[in-house]
Amino acid sequence: MINNELLDLGNWIIKTTQNIEHVECRVNIQNNRGVELRYREKKPEIIKEAIDKNLTLDLFIDGKYSSQTTPDLRKSSLESFIRKSIENTKFIEKDTYRSLTDSKYFHNINKELSIYDHNIKDLSIEELHKLVSSLESYCLDHGGDKVISVESNIWNSESEDLLLTSNGFKGSNQTTNTTIYASISMQDEGDRKPYSYGYARVRNLSDLPSTDDIGKQAILNTKNLLGAKKINTEKLPIIIENKSVPRILGGFVNALYGSNIQQKRSFLSDKKGKVVTSNIFTIMDDPFVEKGIGSRLYDYDGLPAKKMLLVNEGKVENFYLDWYYSRKLEMEPTTGRSSNLVIQPGNKSVEELMKNIGRGILVTGFIGGNSNSTTGDFSVGIEGQLFDNGKPIQAIAEMNIADNHLNFWNKLSAIGNDPWKYSSWITPSLVFNDIVISGS
Repeated sequence: MINNELLDLGNWIIKTTQNIEHVECRVNIQNNRGVELRYREKKPEIIKEAIDKNLTLDLFIDGKYSSQTTPDLRKSSLESFIRKSIENTKFIEKDTYRSLTDSKYFHNINKELSIYDHNIKDLSIEELHKLVSSLESYCLDHGGDKVISVESNIWNSESEDLLLTSNGFKGSNQTTNTTIYASISMQDEGDRKPYSYGYARVRNLSDLPSTDDIGKQAILNTKNLLGAKKINTEKLPIIIENKSVPRILGGFVNALYGSNIQQKRSFLSDKKGKVVTSNIFTIMDDPFVEKGIGSRLYDYDGLPAKKMLLVNEGKVENFYLDWYYSRKLEMEPTTGRSSNLVIQPGNKSVEELMKNIGRGILVTGFIGGNSNSTTGDFSVGIEGQLFDNGKPIQAIAEMNIADNHLNFWNKLSAIGNDPWKYSSWITPSLVFNDIVISGS
């Protein structure tokens, strides 16, 4: 439902802009309200409430483009802001590919995404205190005598967004978000102090797990790092835990963006329609996931949301192409950024996968590293558990994986049944064969 006050302001801005000078323009108005609480040592360390309003005006003047932002939404100030923005744009170098999205692509989608929840909006400050303090208390009470420190946080927010263009696009979006997080550090051998966390992020309060469950996750993740050591360099199968998959997958997905393809910085630029990974690898960009963190009906260009296969059984099917880069590449636009990125789950649990593998490493986190979108080469530090006969036997740390994405994703051999649902990247655990783990 469109906020009429924002809509009136947006229409006034477009009308005022075109009265000053007949130009193409796009207006984005955002209202955000958020509350943050942090507990440490059984007392509040941070209590913060913020209300943020801002307006972005994109101008397209004879191939010249600029994007200007202001937090001052008073009409008396906005007219001066608009005039200055127009004058500044005229000094920018011409780029003939810059324009508003062709209106032939605009159409409304009527679909309920359930990404706004009044129960989140109406959470009182007392209820937020209760959630974050109970999470800290659980970690302190159940973490054991090795616990050094516990920190618990909660972020609770609601957002409203309006997008209008001078050539007819009109879209409005409302979302709510609650993120709750606990981090724990523990004393290990010598001066080692491993640290890990547990968290959840949801659009609807009914999907928020209990603070006990988040605390258990944080405690287990940290305890699993105790006694971590290097092992000898070895070629082993690995399982990348569900919530850690985006860290390694990001290097592959980054190469699917039109900006990298057009600028010759993508190892996938000539791979559309070609098989480049294991045939069990399929990625869908799905903006219509109910209650999804990345769900939406349109993007910033006004392009309507649609499901899009990025990789289908190993074959590259689509790129992320916003309006600007689609024009430069002379290709049809898709969308400029990901919504919900989904890897379809398999039918086996991590425990079953470990049992089937026998000996390998369960990777529960990545440390540092880099990925080159031009060549596909990457290198990352890992932490996790060495397992044998399907059972964890040793925490590992200070080890490294180096490979190339075009090689690495061909080693994908199995997919778990545990998609991580508290993120816009809904990824299950993944198994890779014959990975060189560099250690001692």
